[in-house]
Amino acid sequence: MAPEAGSSVKLIVGLGNPGKEYASSRHNAGFMVIEKLLESFPAGRFTESSAASSRVFSGKYRGKPLVLQMPLTYMNVSGQAVAPLSRKLGINPAEILVISDDLDLEPGRLRLRRGGSDGGHNGLKSVIAELGSSGFSRLRIGIGRPEKGKTADYVLTGFEGDGEKAFQAAVSRAAEAVLTVLSAGMTTAMNKFNAAEKNDTENK
Repeated sequence: MAPEAGSSVKLIVGLGNPGKEYASSRHNAGFMVIEKLLESFPAGRFTESSAASSRVFSGKYRGKPLVLQMPLTYMNVSGQAVAPLSRKLGINPAEILVISDDLDLEPGRLRLRRGGSDGGHNGLKSVIAELGSSGFSRLRIGIGRPEKGKTADYVLTGFEGDGEKAFQAAVSRAAEAVLTVLSAGMTTAMNKFNAAEKNDTENK
């Protein structure tokens, strides 16, 4: 089967919280992937601006217009940034890829999907509500659940030691997954980056 003719994704959104105190937190996985993507592009390829309460990076990838967004509204109301920007740019939900952390995935595990529920993630819940659609694609980065303590405290702090190294490796793989989506399409990227999960299930 021939690969998909690239991707229809025009807007990539990384979810997180603004402020230095949250920069290395688990909840900021989406921001970290956007930053990693920007590092991978040639200098000057994307131009930064401020719009829709966000840091917005506009440029081209493989000759096609592409916008990267980091909402500065705080996680729980991310949709108040995503919806206005997508409407301003004339981008529909099916052309959006949202990147977030995920408590229900093991640390480091990635999951790419087209559409779906919010999975209990307040940022995704807000995006769905403000867009009026759950039809956007999403890339989730596993952070696991805390063995003890409050979940809110857990997501707003970072990993340490080997856990931090593994988390950063997952962020790098997530950036690679996004580039695969853009160059080869969602199906190819899902087969490649969700494969570990399928293999784990088959081996049980």
